[in-house]
Amino acid sequence: VTDSTAQNSPDPADNGPSPILAGPLLRHVTASRLALWLVLRKPCRLRLTLEQDGERILDRELEEPEATLVRVGEQAWIALLNVQPASALAHDDFIHYDLGLALPEEGGKPDWQWLATTAPHLCYTGHSSPAFVLKARIDRLYHGSCRRPHSGCDDGLAQVDQVVAGQTERAGRPALLIMTGDQIYADDVAGPMLHAIHCLIDALGLYPETLAGTEPGDSHELFRHPCGYYHRDQLLPETDINEDLADRFFGGVRKPVFTTASAGNHLVTLAEVLAMYLLVWSPEPWRHVRDAPVLATPEDRQRYETEAGQIERFRVGLPAAARVLAQIPTYMIFDDHDITDDWNLSALWEATAYEHPFSRRIIGNALIGYLLCQAWGNQPAAVAGLIAQCRRCLDQADTSTPVPATAQDRLITELLAFDQWRFTLATTPKVVVLDTRTQRWRSEFRRSRPSGLLDWEGLTEFQHELMDQDAVIVVSPAPMFGVKLIEVIQRVFTWFGKPLLVDAENWMAHRGAASVMLNIFGHARTPQHFVILSGDVHYSFAYDVRVRRGKRQPRIWQITSSGIKNEFPRRLLDWLDRLNRWLYASWSPLNWFTKRRRMRIKPRLPSGRSRGERLWNHSGMGEVTLDEQGRPLRIRQLNSDGTTTDFN
Repeated sequence: VTDSTAQNSPDPADNGPSPILAGPLLRHVTASRLALWLVLRKPCRLRLTLEQDGERILDRELEEPEATLVRVGEQAWIALLNVQPASALAHDDFIHYDLGLALPEEGGKPDWQWLATTAPHLCYTGHSSPAFVLKARIDRLYHGSCRRPHSGCDDGLAQVDQVVAGQTERAGRPALLIMTGDQIYADDVAGPMLHAIHCLIDALGLYPETLAGTEPGDSHELFRHPCGYYHRDQLLPETDINEDLADRFFGGVRKPVFTTASAGNHLVTLAEVLAMYLLVWSPEPWRHVRDAPVLATPEDRQRYETEAGQIERFRVGLPAAARVLAQIPTYMIFDDHDITDDWNLSALWEATAYEHPFSRRIIGNALIGYLLCQAWGNQPAAVAGLIAQCRRCLDQADTSTPVPATAQDRLITELLAFDQWRFTLATTPKVVVLDTRTQRWRSEFRRSRPSGLLDWEGLTEFQHELMDQDAVIVVSPAPMFGVKLIEVIQRVFTWFGKPLLVDAENWMAHRGAASVMLNIFGHARTPQHFVILSGDVHYSFAYDVRVRRGKRQPRIWQITSSGIKNEFPRRLLDWLDRLNRWLYASWSPLNWFTKRRRMRIKPRLPSGRSRGERLWNHSGMGEVTLDEQGRPLRIRQLNSDGTTTDFN
C-alpha cells in the first residue's frame, strides 16, 4: 500500500459511515420550487425544513413525487427532492435548509438525523445547516468548466468556498453557479481514481452489466482483465471506414472510434460512471478506498504512484467543493469529456460510434450517468419520463443479476434520441443554456468534416428564446467567439482530413451555423445585451464584441473560464497568444478573410500581465458581476491559489 493511497482511509476517530454518500447538492431553485440532489446508502424517511429570519417556513416529511429515488446498487440510491413550499420563498434573504433522515420503522417515533451529523462538512462555522439566497436579479454568478481530478493544479471550487465562507451579508452571496461542461472526465481517468471507482463498486454493490462487441463479456470480466488498468484502449472498438483526405493519399487503416490519447482507463460500465460522480462530488465515498491494485509493469506502477499524489491532493479539497455545491443554486450542461473526447464531432464519428454495440454502450452509460447525476437537477419535469424508464431498467438487477441488456439498450436509444437537454431559467436576466453536443449541424459536403455546434432547428429555438428580451445570459460550452489563430489551425487540420487531432470544433468551423448565429445577434427583436459564458478550452479570456449590422449593433461579452481544475500547456499557450496578437490585430488585413470582418472584437487584458497577453492560464472559477441592465460590471477569475485576476 502506498502512503498516498493509505491516506484515503477514513479517520479512525470519525463517527463511521454516513447514510449520505454524496450531497445534498442545491440544484434548481425558484420562489415556488426547491430541488436537492443526493445519494443515500439505503432508502430512508426524508424530512425537509426551511427557515428564514429565524422562522420555520417549511417542515414536512417527503414522499413521492416530491422525493424520487432510483436504486443503482445494493447500498446506493440516487434521490432528487423536488419540493413545492406552501408559500413562495422570499427573495434576497438567507434561507437555511436542513434534511432529516430516519430509517423506516413500524410504530414509535422516528429518530431523525440532521445534516450537522450526517454531513457536517457542508456547514460553515457557526451554522448547523447550509443556507442559500434566492436572488430577485442575477447580480453575480460563478461559472467554470473542466474539472479534471488528476491535473497538477488545485481545485477552483475550493477557492469559491473560501470566498463564500466570508460572505456573511445576503447581498454578497452569488445568485448562481453554472458548470459549463466536463464536470467529470469519463475518457481521461487516473489509475488511482479507477481503483477508487472499483473499490466503491464493490463496497456499494453497484449493479453489474453484460457487454457486447468486446472480449470481456461482462463488467466482472472487464474489471479482472489484464488490460483493465492503463490499457483499455486495446479493448475499445476500431473501424475500417476511411473518408479523410490523407487516407485517400496514403491508404486507409483501422482506426479507433475513441480518438482520445488518454483512453487507457476510459470508463465503460454504468457502475463506473456513477461511482466517479460520487467520488468527485463528496469526501464520504473515499472511506471505501483501500489497498492499491497490483499492476503488471514498472511503467504502470510508476505512473500510478505519480497520479496517487495528484488524486490525494484532489481528495483533500472535496469537503470545500461539496460545501459550495450545497450553498449555491447550481446548474450543469455536458461537454465532450462528460461522455468521451470528440463526442459527435462529425457525422462520420457518429456513424462509426453508434453502429458498434460496445462504443454505443460506453456512450450510453455516460449519458445515463449524466441524466441521473446532472440533468435531473436542472429541470426535473423535462426528464421525468426518462427517469421513470431508468428506474424500471435498474429495478430488474441486483449484485448477482446484471442489468437486463435489452432494457439498458432501449434506454440508451431513448437517450440518444432525446432533444431536450438544453434548458432556460426564467431569471432576470434570462439564462439560455445550449446543448452543443447532440443537436449538431452535420456537414453536407463530407461526413468527416466537423459538424456545426447547433443545427438549424436548435438555432431557431435559440432565437425564439431570445425574442423581446432586454438582456440575456447564454451558456455555450464552446466559446462563440474564440481565439482566431487556434480556429485557423483547426481549419487547416480539417482541410487535411484530420479534425480529430486538434479537436476542431468551434462556432465558426461550420459555415451555415456561423452565418445563422451572426444573423441572430443582429435580429431586431433579439436582446441588446448578450453575456456569453463558455469553457472547454482550458484557458480563460474575455472579449467585448460588436456585430456590424446596420444601425443595430448589440453589445456582446464573450466570457470564458476554463478550467476549474485543468490548465493549457503554458509555453504553447504563450506562443499561440503572441502569434494571435501579431496576425489578427484589429488592423490586420487577415481579418478580411474571416467571418470577423463583420465584427469588432476588443480583448480585455488580464490584470498583472505586462506584455499585452490576452489569455489567462490558471485553474479557478470565473466570476461575473452584472448591473441592473444585465451588463458586466466586473469580470474576474478566482484563481485556485487564492489570487484573483481581473479582465479590464
